[in-house]
Amino acid sequence: MSVDNMREPLLKNHHYYKDCPGCKVEQAKELNHGVSVTNLFIIWMVVLSSTLPASSLFPFLYFMIKDFKIAKSEADISYYAGYVGSSFMLGRTLTSVLWGMVSDRCGRKPVMVIGVFSVVIFNTLFGISSSFWMAVITRFLLGCLNGAIGPTKAYATEIFREEHQALGLSTVSVAWGTGLIIGPALGGYLAQPAEKYPHIFPKGSFWDKYPYSLPSFIISAVSLVVVIVCLWMPETIHNHKGGNVSTDDAEALENGSNKVEKEKTVQKSESLFMNWPLMSSIIAYCVFSLHDIAYQEVFSLWCVSPPSLGGLNFTTDDVGNVLAISGLALVIYQLTVYQYMEKACGPVGIARITGIFSIPLLQSYPFLAMLSGISLYIFISIASILQNIICVTITTGLFLVQNRVVEQEQRGAANGISMTAMSLFKAIGPAAGGTILTWSQKRRDAAFLPGTHMVFFFLNVVEGIGILMMFKPFLGEKKKTLSDQLH
Repeated sequence: MSVDNMREPLLKNHHYYKDCPGCKVEQAKELNHGVSVTNLFIIWMVVLSSTLPASSLFPFLYFMIKDFKIAKSEADISYYAGYVGSSFMLGRTLTSVLWGMVSDRCGRKPVMVIGVFSVVIFNTLFGISSSFWMAVITRFLLGCLNGAIGPTKAYATEIFREEHQALGLSTVSVAWGTGLIIGPALGGYLAQPAEKYPHIFPKGSFWDKYPYSLPSFIISAVSLVVVIVCLWMPETIHNHKGGNVSTDDAEALENGSNKVEKEKTVQKSESLFMNWPLMSSIIAYCVFSLHDIAYQEVFSLWCVSPPSLGGLNFTTDDVGNVLAISGLALVIYQLTVYQYMEKACGPVGIARITGIFSIPLLQSYPFLAMLSGISLYIFISIASILQNIICVTITTGLFLVQNRVVEQEQRGAANGISMTAMSLFKAIGPAAGGTILTWSQKRRDAAFLPGTHMVFFFLNVVEGIGILMMFKPFLGEKKKTLSDQLH
């Protein structure tokens, strides 16, 4: 039998609406069993553009706060830095559910375009901030308007066939993880250009007056290109009532059997907050998100802190080098290794396994400060690679759970709830991480967990809570078949 003859019954088994963008996507998935590299690239760029501004400030934030002259002592800089980092996620907390609902009603595409375009405006303004409060406000507004991540996760499950959804969501995860690494690398390399590259950016120039504007401008320029590219991306939301109805279901209804319709109605009307598989995965995701953002903040601040405070005394370039190496390793891992590990162990299983290894790894960080020279660079790079791989593995697994346990009509709202809860925890993370780091650096002579041993201990406590939650049942009794699939 020819390929065309094999595909023909599949197309006849569904009723598609001619002018519906969602139906066109479904038809394309029926005809093409492969993966669209173009769609993968668009998803990757949208998430990357939304993530870069969330992390690019970490390497230079210490020096930015110092230039604002708001901190009374050097040890207090991390305290104020935490509030600048938290303001972005606070804004996301307030608007993520709204953006998710808008994407369910108006489409994924417009929300993604608006979210990326907000980076162009407010990340540029952040780069030329001249005061602490200007930095906080521009970051907060950026968080409020950048609601692209949740709809993009929903889009990644809708644009691909079911067997390729893991690849689609792993693309979201790797773009997120890559952004959390490339962002600080850009910030480290490009901040204070008049000091690092005086032959290109002379003293007294615009770049000397606004030393942290260059990384922000570069990210905004990339985001503008992404906005233009997104104008050609396909929409996945249906513009008619109900999804595609198979001819088998239609015949059953015509014969008086409404069992299928009742099952669909009950499933779609089920409250998202009563969906235990969804809510439990969101709770675990929030805990790991708190750990992730706190780690990113603490790691960058710890690296640039002086040895007298237990830090590594790195320059922003040094931090950029370590994170760039981690980003390259992360991309290779996600595109070559993760999907095979996910098939072998399941998304939750592989997240549990990698999470356990994170605890001894993190607690070894303070001992790395005892090294110097090339050995310090080698070991801190290896530790950073492993920690970032663990973080991305866990979040990808939880992404898969969240998007497989809801229908398309609820997927945007579900991801909005997830983003809201996650953003709340991530709003707490930088402030809490910066505060605990400041406190730990002031107790270097303590008998129990002196200095930075304490801040990494706190990170491990959060990690341990998340791991314990993943050993509890993720799925309720009504989802046994799906539970078998995920575990």
